[in-house]
Amino acid sequence: MTMQQLGKKLSITKQSVQDKESREKEGSITIKALRETARVLDMQLVYGFVPTDGSLEAWIDRKAKKLATQIVLRTSNTMKLEDQENTKQRIEKAIQERADAIKNDMPKTLWD
Repeated sequence: MTMQQLGKKLSITKQSVQDKESREKEGSITIKALRETARVLDMQLVYGFVPTDGSLEAWIDRKAKKLATQIVLRTSNTMKLEDQENTKQRIEKAIQERADAIKNDMPKTLWD
């Protein structure tokens, strides 16, 4: 589609279309302007937040494991001071079990 064609649909000049494209490239265009452009193209604007590691599930897994590790290691250190240290395998198992529980409960602390 040419700028002239898009301008005609939006009832704006070719220069105004260029301005919109520049603002979009710079990241300063408004959602309202994007929504209007989508509307005249018989489309719908969709926007959202997408985790950088690919999926929300992977993000939750990572955050739950991090939180579980903090909790388990804090307890493990206390036990170590009391000369009741667990094996590395037991600690890893406890971390995984705690991470699974965190994912099930989805506590607000997961977002910290």
